[in-house]
Amino acid sequence: MGFKVDTGMYAGKLEDAPELARRAEDMGYSGINAAETAHDSFLPLVLAAEHTSEIQIGTSVAIAFPRSPMVTAMMCWDLQRYSNGRLILGLGTQVKGHNQRRFSVPWSPPAPRIREYVESLRAIWRTFQTGEQLNYVGEHYSFTLMTPNFNPGPIEHPHIPVHIAAVNERNAYVAGQVCDGIKLHGFNTMKYTKDVLLPQVEKGLAESGRTRDQFEVCGGGFLATGKTWDDCEKALQDVKRQISFYGSTRTYQRVFDHHGWGDTTSRLHEMSLQGKWDEMPSVIPDEMVQEFAVVAPYDQVVDALKERYGGVCDRIGFGAPIRNPDDADAAKEIIKQLKSA
Repeated sequence: MGFKVDTGMYAGKLEDAPELARRAEDMGYSGINAAETAHDSFLPLVLAAEHTSEIQIGTSVAIAFPRSPMVTAMMCWDLQRYSNGRLILGLGTQVKGHNQRRFSVPWSPPAPRIREYVESLRAIWRTFQTGEQLNYVGEHYSFTLMTPNFNPGPIEHPHIPVHIAAVNERNAYVAGQVCDGIKLHGFNTMKYTKDVLLPQVEKGLAESGRTRDQFEVCGGGFLATGKTWDDCEKALQDVKRQISFYGSTRTYQRVFDHHGWGDTTSRLHEMSLQGKWDEMPSVIPDEMVQEFAVVAPYDQVVDALKERYGGVCDRIGFGAPIRNPDDADAAKEIIKQLKSA
């Protein structure tokens, strides 16, 4: 059995979302995910659901803590009903600085809090579906009131898969405990995944009484591809930019550390404080890129992706550049082969 293959919906404008979603479905993608960077991640999914019929839709990722679990639960319940059961909720904790300074919400150790967040969602959805008394009381979240006027009532597909993003082992453990899947960050390597994250996922699954086949590992990492090796080389520069951007954040240093590259974080962080964003990619050597990214032209990329992610990931992201009809035809064939690999 092959991979499920996902793509991103990077819609700068809401009015672009329908066409992006239709195109992804026509290309044969399994899922399309809306990111939460400069735009809300839920609003585009309403349009995606309206203009498609089969492709799964999801957030990759919605930032959890600025939203009450009740707010998230209500949005997801409506999206799940409207999409006829095609929603996957992807949640992320973000880092301390963004929570405190961009969203103005309190910060605490994220793993215990995201566990309660997911447990709260499940409790709220159970009340929506069955009408039972809402009674979730934890250290971080407490929900004990749900009157009929505020209960949207049951839907046909009440189980909404919840995936959480994880860079550290504690969030990976929580994913295995209470979630349906884990979203591996793009700033990640297979060595780090196998050595650090997956053992914690397995530990969490064992505690929850589930097995690996009841859980999805969603990966894909960075990708530099194109029709020719020259195209790959051009894409490689953007990959270096992304690695340098994430690598400048000390929260992600543990990935560098695992490969013995810990001093790279300090250097990139200092350059970021000096505003030297354009110079930062030069710090990333080609051998480092090979650990973070699949680099291969169209005629070799399927084998390269299978070799890297086979036996580890159930879903992978594949965002091929579509510049002309030839690119579109090549991408369709690659998606088809990956799904049947």
